[in-house]
Amino acid sequence: MNVILIDDEPLARSIVKEYLQAYPDVNIAAECNDGFEGLKAINQYNPDLIFLDIQMPKITGFEMLELIEEPPAVIFTTAFDEYAIKAFESNAIDYLLKPFSKDRFEKAIQKYLQQQKPVAPQKTEAVLEVAGQSPVQQNRVVVKDGSKIKIIPVLQIQYLEAADDYVKIFTSEGSFLKKKTMGYFDESLQAFQFVRVHRSYIVNTQLITRIDAYEKDSHLLLLSTGAKIPVSKSGYAKLKEVLGI
Repeated sequence: MNVILIDDEPLARSIVKEYLQAYPDVNIAAECNDGFEGLKAINQYNPDLIFLDIQMPKITGFEMLELIEEPPAVIFTTAFDEYAIKAFESNAIDYLLKPFSKDRFEKAIQKYLQQQKPVAPQKTEAVLEVAGQSPVQQNRVVVKDGSKIKIIPVLQIQYLEAADDYVKIFTSEGSFLKKKTMGYFDESLQAFQFVRVHRSYIVNTQLITRIDAYEKDSHLLLLSTGAKIPVSKSGYAKLKEVLGI
């Protein structure tokens, strides 16, 4: 069984390595200091299981998982984080709260080994949905840009557009795809004055320069960037409420 350790604390990785010595069938394919290294190692080694820290420099463990099409099974290793614990406990994915004992570690391993199949992708998705409520993650969006990873501050987003199973995020630097739902962004971006004006569009209200009537019961938004965004009847009602008009 191939595993990867992803944690910015060398001591934490060494403890996991020590505990794993009791499992001769386990091969540690890679050790990674951050999510960037972790993403690269997962793509290279296609591990069965990863031990993943949450709070790391550059990008969090959750943000790293969001960038993987089919995430491997995960045992999270983390210090206390209310959003992390809420995510794990509500979705039955095991986690090790630092500092953890050898007995607790072995219980997590046995839980993984007793599963008939790896953790279902929808379980990981459910964890990421809850974890997305964390203030750190609500302030930015992490996307893949070719072979690079880009961190987009929320206030640099101009608007979002539905694109099948993805959401297309428009910024001054171009557009980027994120495998999330419009519902997810609708909920997480409300605090930043973003409004879902149409089933397929969410806009940054700070960039609106004009609202024009357009066909029956619909409108058209003009943004300062020159973009034109359709507004549905229900979207117009939301927009008026937010703008106070």
